[in-house]
Amino acid sequence: MRILVVEDDADLNRQLVEILTDAGYVVDTALDGEEGHFLGDTEPYDVVVLDVGLPKMDGITVLESWRADGRNMPVLLLTARDRWSDKVAGMDAGADDYVAKPFHVEEVLARIRALIRRAAGHASSELVCGPIRFDTRTSKVSVSGAGVKLTSHELRLLSYLMHHQDEVISRTELTEHLYDQDFDRDSNTIEVFVGRLRKKLGADSIETVRGLGYRLRSPGDGADQ
Repeated sequence: MRILVVEDDADLNRQLVEILTDAGYVVDTALDGEEGHFLGDTEPYDVVVLDVGLPKMDGITVLESWRADGRNMPVLLLTARDRWSDKVAGMDAGADDYVAKPFHVEEVLARIRALIRRAAGHASSELVCGPIRFDTRTSKVSVSGAGVKLTSHELRLLSYLMHHQDEVISRTELTEHLYDQDFDRDSNTIEVFVGRLRKKLGADSIETVRGLGYRLRSPGDGADQ
């Protein structure tokens, strides 16, 4: 999963990047509203963490512009604890949730996990696809009850497929959501990691839809091979 952090406080920006990276997310950052607006308008993100008080272009204006342009990625707003008006303005502008500063790391992570689940239509923190279970809180994966150890790249790929199971996901979309903007988009690493996941989860766990991409299909889906 790929996240954009737009926060002008360099120390807090860095802390958020470290926290989110340790949690298994790929993170892009911006230190002002103009850069953040540009990235959010041109790159696909699963969640945006957006501060209200930004230089060059404030967070509310950034958010309103995104929504006006049809950008519907979930946005978690960072607000000052005593500025209730920012919270109201942010929610009216299209924010999906907010956290007041100073905040606890676990709360931010929990809210991000919830936003990602909600956007994909999942209510539970545990995602299930046949014998495969993925706990979004602990990032633990099991197949038929047996724990499976995955690398960080394999885990990110499986997480995206689990959140979008039964959907055909192109290699381009996977690359865009699993790597930052500096990653070589022409690489074949997605195919390599799909192969590794099949060895660990089962040969039939991920379907290749010829010419279109990959699909993690629920048992009984009934779709053609």
